Amino acid sequence: MPDDLILASGSTIRATLLRNAGVSFAVEKPRVDEDAMRLSLQHTGAPPRDIADALAEMKAAKVSSRHPDALVVGCDQVLAFGQDVLAKPETPEQALEQLKSMRGQRHQLLSAAVIYHDNAPQWRHVGVVRMHMRDASDAYLADYVQRNWDDIRHCVGAYQLEAEGVRLFHRIEGNYFDVLGLPLLDLLSYLTLRGTLPG
Repeated sequence: MPDDLILASGSTIRATLLRNAGVSFAVEKPRVDEDAMRLSLQHTGAPPRDIADALAEMKAAKVSSRHPDALVVGCDQVLAFGQDVLAKPETPEQALEQLKSMRGQRHQLLSAAVIYHDNAPQWRHVGVVRMHMRDASDAYLADYVQRNWDDIRHCVGAYQLEAEGVRLFHRIEGNYFDVLGLPLLDLLSYLTLRGTLPG
């Protein structure tokens, strides 16, 4: 009998992606201090890939401790811009500052997923996407933040590629689902090979 699947995330887009793929799952938002762990990892010099992976594992482990018989999927996304790791903006002013600093340049989105079962990691993957921003004007960026703040405040980098944020870019190298915060194709492949999903 296939294992129950739990998405350890409060992200509506991750849940929508799984639902649209025909996957049955429950949602349980993990209660973890992401900011403290991210800052601690940055302080020790951890690379962005390891930060994304560690945060995804922390979420999966937290929920798995309450549901050891289930397959628990923890996810996290990190934006690497040069030597900096950007977090979700806390204010519209911070969002505008992030966008101005990144325009005309390249950054990376790293989307990690870790699956726990019986309180132990069973599978992990980090998808990497290279995002090339166009050199948008100050006026456009200010208007963009004002129009979209309610949505982009939940996003690293202060944009949603599935919405108006696509206009900020002139080239993207990588998987679209990784941009949205879930390495969906790799996750579905694992779940199919495991027998959790019919194949």
